[in-house]
Amino acid sequence: MIVIGRWLIALCGPERVAWELGLDRQAVRSERLGHQPDGEADTRQGVAVKGIVLAGGSGTRLHPITQAVSKQLLPVYDKPMIYYPLSVLMLAGIREILIISTPEDLPLFRRLLGNGEQLGLRLDYAVQPQPNGLAEAFVIGADFIGDDSVALVLGDNIFYGHGFPRMLAAQVVDLDGCVLFGYAVQDPERYGVGEVDAHGRLISIEEKPATPKSNKAITGLYFYDNDVVEIARGLRPSPRGELEITDVNLTYLRQGRAKLVDLGRGFAWLDTGTHDSMLAAGQFVQVLEHRQGVRIACLEEIALRMGYIDAAACHALGAKLAKSGYGQYVMAIAAGGSTTDDVS
Repeated sequence: MIVIGRWLIALCGPERVAWELGLDRQAVRSERLGHQPDGEADTRQGVAVKGIVLAGGSGTRLHPITQAVSKQLLPVYDKPMIYYPLSVLMLAGIREILIISTPEDLPLFRRLLGNGEQLGLRLDYAVQPQPNGLAEAFVIGADFIGDDSVALVLGDNIFYGHGFPRMLAAQVVDLDGCVLFGYAVQDPERYGVGEVDAHGRLISIEEKPATPKSNKAITGLYFYDNDVVEIARGLRPSPRGELEITDVNLTYLRQGRAKLVDLGRGFAWLDTGTHDSMLAAGQFVQVLEHRQGVRIACLEEIALRMGYIDAAACHALGAKLAKSGYGQYVMAIAAGGSTTDDVS
């Protein structure tokens, strides 16, 4: 018998587990269906995790472009910006996702992504009328979250790195508290900064410190247990009138339930909040895609590799975009034309 935790199969899908581990897909499907040797009880359990993409804000640093369209709908090379954070949640095995945006922009996201069924997802939508802080996402999304844990990703963040799906999957197992992701930067004073001790334990969090205690910026990807809803509801607005995500993280830190996972040198984390960073991100994606012949954050490919849709459905999605190189790539993937060993 193949001993694979059902949490992993439920999280990633049997096709993805087989693909990652080089196993027979039918054997993995049998494991998912609960086929056990006689007399063997299965007590393994998973953690239900939902996702939120926060795609609101006014994008003032990108004016005048964002006076007409949401920042998260702007192109980063060959696809809309929101594809990148959405791909992160999909790679984490998360299929129920809430997209939060402004009243003006939400219909455009619906038009682009629909209900997510074509990708094997369930997409919901909610309005953030004013940019009242990142932590307001948990208040707005309380009914959507229900009793589950939740991952929040900012709509203008791009993550890329080999093995990223396995890293994400490992963090949501038995999630108790919060998991933050740190990334070494040259200018940590511009970010929230996490400090760890000699054993890698998170010991302090500071927001844009004048004298940073480390160079580990806290990225725009956060995993929380269900307590985050009540923590967010209990926050008081900061001097700038917002519910701060740093205050949420500090609450978990005081409880001894905050963890910082270091994204090492093999990863890229890009913030696309300025004109220069948008251009740099597009060039980064262009170079990788042209050099390797793969597409970064191709939602259709991820849905296929994760087992959310089958090859026929993937091909149909590509056929709708057949006049573009992106659509041709999706159809080739559906036909088995990819040689990549990792999808990010």
